[in-house]
Amino acid sequence: MGDILKSLKEKSLTRKRLLAQALGVESPSALKTVLKSGTEGSKDVASSGTSGEDCSPTRKARQSKANDVEQAGNEEKDKSNEEEENDFGKEEVYTDSSTFLKGTQSANPHNDYCQHFVDSGERPQNFIRDGGLANRFEEYPKQRELIRLKDELITSTNAPPMYLTCDLETFDLRDLHGKFDVILMEPPLEEYQRTQGAVFDKYWNWDEIESLDIPAVAAQRSFLWIWCGNAEGLERGRQCLKRWGFRRCEDICWIKTNIKSRQHKNLEPNAIFQRTKEHCLMGIKGTVKRSTDGDFIHANVDIDLIIEEEPEFGSKDKPVEIFHIIEHFCLGRRRLHLFGRDSTIRPGWLTLGPGLTSSNFDPDVYASYFASPEGMVTGCTEEIERLRPKSPTPKNKSGGVGGDREGRGRGRSRGGGPRGGSRGGHMPGAMAPIRYGQGRGFGKR
Repeated sequence: MGDILKSLKEKSLTRKRLLAQALGVESPSALKTVLKSGTEGSKDVASSGTSGEDCSPTRKARQSKANDVEQAGNEEKDKSNEEEENDFGKEEVYTDSSTFLKGTQSANPHNDYCQHFVDSGERPQNFIRDGGLANRFEEYPKQRELIRLKDELITSTNAPPMYLTCDLETFDLRDLHGKFDVILMEPPLEEYQRTQGAVFDKYWNWDEIESLDIPAVAAQRSFLWIWCGNAEGLERGRQCLKRWGFRRCEDICWIKTNIKSRQHKNLEPNAIFQRTKEHCLMGIKGTVKRSTDGDFIHANVDIDLIIEEEPEFGSKDKPVEIFHIIEHFCLGRRRLHLFGRDSTIRPGWLTLGPGLTSSNFDPDVYASYFASPEGMVTGCTEEIERLRPKSPTPKNKSGGVGGDREGRGRGRSRGGGPRGGSRGGHMPGAMAPIRYGQGRGFGKR
């Protein structure tokens, strides 16, 4: 508890120093005289308004007595506030906006995170509570249980990790002799060297990325995720998806915190704002409907936002949470990671890239992991099916479309049971779904 109080006192003193500097005050101790001037001025006005010569002696006596009582109460209140601040490091809340004309116009400067970023370099996203994977669902037991069950099922059905060292500029992806349900790409963009100091043996431009033969390894219904930076990649990444036969359906945004290194970054060329995020575009191939393809996708389990600390200068790593999002969403077990490194080798994934130090990929052995139709997907359990968010049932429709007709709304269990259940049925207590896409893909039923 002592460390917490000490930290609060240090933060309070830092903010008072910054405020004193903005207002042109010599020291934080002189802030009270400046910030309470409006209150004193109102008192002067009130006293001048009641001190006319036409006031009766009785009224003057009453007013004098009231002023004495008010002054005594204010002195006692100021004393108690000062003692409380000294004991607990409590910060004052200022409500008079006239005192902030030289700085922020906020009525409460302690909640003005934009001004706080200007003053200290600490990003506003640092103050988002429970942003990490460890304690994100502490207040949501059903969601926490769903994530736990899915992680256990994914771990038990993952194929052993395989990896292949290759130069993707010359390597023919058709030599993998297989199709994949999920493809994740981390192209080494020149932007990463400029913004993060990441050094690669070769930097790929978007024309070279677009020339990759992705359709040769994409399954009939599949998903592609591509990290595209924060500049021209937002547009060129969409062009790549279109060229490869995918349509963009989501945009995962990585919001970078700087809790460990609270400092301003240098502005990038042609950048208007300080960039503190990065994008991963998601594309879909084939006809996949969230209301009928419950054996292949579980929509709405995760959100499209990652909040994680910005890596150290020179690091190439992306948030590991992107793997969790992909595995929770797509039940397909055939997963390909392009431009991977030793640090990204993961069970259930085939990793390719020039940055790998060794190889263990065998096409025949890898294909044997998915020989049976049941082995193509991770499957589902009754408990996961009960907890996971469902697509809403169509309104004003009859004939069993809302749940009487059999369909693929329920995932196949690991015991080999048949796929059945309601088609897009909405179970009681299910979470409200998030609309995916823009009238296409997941938005269709």
